[in-house]
Amino acid sequence: MNQETVAPRTPLHRFTVPLSATRRGARLARLLAAEHLDAWGLPLDPARLIVAELAANAVVHGRVPGRGFRLTLTVTAPATLRIEVTDPRGEKAPERGSASPDPADSGYGLLLVEESADDWGVLPGPFPCKTVWAELEAGRFR
Repeated sequence: MNQETVAPRTPLHRFTVPLSATRRGARLARLLAAEHLDAWGLPLDPARLIVAELAANAVVHGRVPGRGFRLTLTVTAPATLRIEVTDPRGEKAPERGSASPDPADSGYGLLLVEESADDWGVLPGPFPCKTVWAELEAGRFR
């Protein structure tokens, strides 16, 4: 039996912060992401755009009164930036390919994430939460 060995991804940098599920919280997510990316010597875009869209979605579609959302940025070897936004509305998970180009329906947010990121998806849990994530490989942000 032939098994492929996968080397674990070693975190080089990690930042995580809980934020309020408000427009101000979404703005702060974008500003904090830009500050950390700059401190880590990484370009701001397209990561800043992805953070802004995922945070806005958490505020608009993932909001539960009295509960916030969490932003996590992780840079792993070999040079992958992972952006995660966790919100308390696990039952309202977007599906891949569901990004609608009709702003009256759901806006352009996930379409922009889909076009800007190398990969993205949704992870369930811990109950009742979900995490929407996006990754940028080295060539996209270095």
